[in-house]
Amino acid sequence: MTISTIDPSEVAKFEAMAAEWWDPQGKFKPLHEMNPCRLDYITSQIAAEFGRELRGPLPFAGLRILDIGCGGGLLSEPMARLGATVVGADAAPRNIPVAEIHAAQMGLTIDYRHTTAEALADAGEQFDVVLNMEVVEHVADPLAYLTACQHLLKPGGLMLCSTLNRNAKSFAMAIVGAEYVMRWLPKGTHDWKKFITPDELYDLIRRAGLDPVDRKGMVFNPLGWSWSLSARDLSVNYVTASVKR
Repeated sequence: MTISTIDPSEVAKFEAMAAEWWDPQGKFKPLHEMNPCRLDYITSQIAAEFGRELRGPLPFAGLRILDIGCGGGLLSEPMARLGATVVGADAAPRNIPVAEIHAAQMGLTIDYRHTTAEALADAGEQFDVVLNMEVVEHVADPLAYLTACQHLLKPGGLMLCSTLNRNAKSFAMAIVGAEYVMRWLPKGTHDWKKFITPDELYDLIRRAGLDPVDRKGMVFNPLGWSWSLSARDLSVNYVTASVKR
């Protein structure tokens, strides 16, 4: 029997915003603006782990990638364009047709499914890469969820996991700033108590059976209105890489 780690109240939040996934000025504007920074990290880590040359044609051909919590497909589509075989999974059912329609409009073949990490693991699905971006802070049991992600990886596989740090700065920027001042996100999108520090996430990843190998901050510069990767500043948004030995 599958034990799900999804939090129904968290799923409902994203269900309500499903139609806006591909509106760069809508409720997902922060993700659209952060996405190039996320993709820089994701593509460089995959290329390094699997010995791929990003400047070549279809550099991720032959790799099977799972985008868990895929939403409207903001990460699934770039992975498909790079040649990967992509499965996009989301616990919010209204996200799936949005993602499917957009992929079809773009001429991309992506296997979108309304399912969970646990259900995929129970079915014996295996992937070279699991993209686990901005999901772990929304689940009911982070360790059980990350353990399911570990089961989904082939030996030698790579998991990329991003979330939000838990400190006064992240409360000020991700809750007060993003939800109340700038109104980029609906109020209540994030629960600060569910944010996870980098050390806590590394510990959870190890306990789930993976080996953390890298972490970087994703830093917003309000003066240049841009995002960049930082080896030192993990104070708000950050991303990790871990492997299944």
